[in-house]
Amino acid sequence: MEVTPFQLANKTSLSLSPNFILPEEKRPILSEVFPLASIPIIDLNDQDIDDDGQGSSSLVSKISQACEEYGFFQIINHGVPKELCQRVLAVVTEFFQSPPEERAQFLTTDHTKQVRVLNYFQKVEGQGKVAMWGESFTHPWHPTEDFTHFLPKNPPQYREVFVEYAREIGVLMDRLLSLISRGLGLEKDCLKRKIGERPALYSLANYYPPCPDPELTMGLPAHNDIVALTVLLQLEGVAGLQVIKDGKWVPVDAVPDAFVVNLADQIQVLSNGRYKSVVHRAVTNKWLPRVSVAMFYAPNNDTKIGPIEDLIVEGQPAMYRNYSYKEFMEEFYRQEGIRRRVKEAFELQR
Repeated sequence: MEVTPFQLANKTSLSLSPNFILPEEKRPILSEVFPLASIPIIDLNDQDIDDDGQGSSSLVSKISQACEEYGFFQIINHGVPKELCQRVLAVVTEFFQSPPEERAQFLTTDHTKQVRVLNYFQKVEGQGKVAMWGESFTHPWHPTEDFTHFLPKNPPQYREVFVEYAREIGVLMDRLLSLISRGLGLEKDCLKRKIGERPALYSLANYYPPCPDPELTMGLPAHNDIVALTVLLQLEGVAGLQVIKDGKWVPVDAVPDAFVVNLADQIQVLSNGRYKSVVHRAVTNKWLPRVSVAMFYAPNNDTKIGPIEDLIVEGQPAMYRNYSYKEFMEEFYRQEGIRRRVKEAFELQR
């Protein structure tokens, strides 16, 4: 039975045409992806506080080790109801499977718009832009304030589901930031204070339809997340997310009832390089659509970011200069379409 090609919001049908085929040197070589046992899977039900309450518990040390060695880990027993996660994936899938004209109302190349459907691309010398095999949808979220006016009216249950999900993710983000702070030997609210009282909170839902030849295309190119922290929900049973570990690509399997947590550039800078923001990518597959929902926690434009003073010690001088997040984002957009190396632009020469 012939499958109808997925239509992007701009009415382009996904096909293995030159617009979507990467040049050979930029293609994913899927035979060279090395499965580890797994990136760390951490049970948040582990004992959270030791006898003196200072944060040398096994949970803090497991998270600290994962942040230093991987920059990525998965969490189970995180407190967000499974049924809610399933509803989020269902409404997001329904959104992307709605008619292109329904999604087209959010289509814009203006990156200052808070709500938009977008298609990522890579700039290729002599070929112009090569589009990625998928579509994404971004909008703000907030754990306590009303953000429903940013959300689509269709599917009808999207708003209700996302408001409930944002409330749960807000609690989880706070807990993760506290554990990560303690892993650095800092007060539990240190990272949250440094990222700022009015963080920029936004989500990115991704939809990657099946691809006839996954070796020719990419769902998302290799990149670092530019925010502070990302909590990612993946559709179970469909692989696609991969991270760099020791110079090799490693799959991040969709573990049942788990979230993927990845540290982003701002935490690498705040930790003075001790914790890693790791390069990752999304590849496609032949058989099933893959859906993921990333919840981002970032500074706002006015926040000043730089290595935390307590982490600048003898033998470990500051690796980065201080900057405003607005300045960081300006650098990010300057590097659009290429393999971005944004935080590297703020490194201090030694």
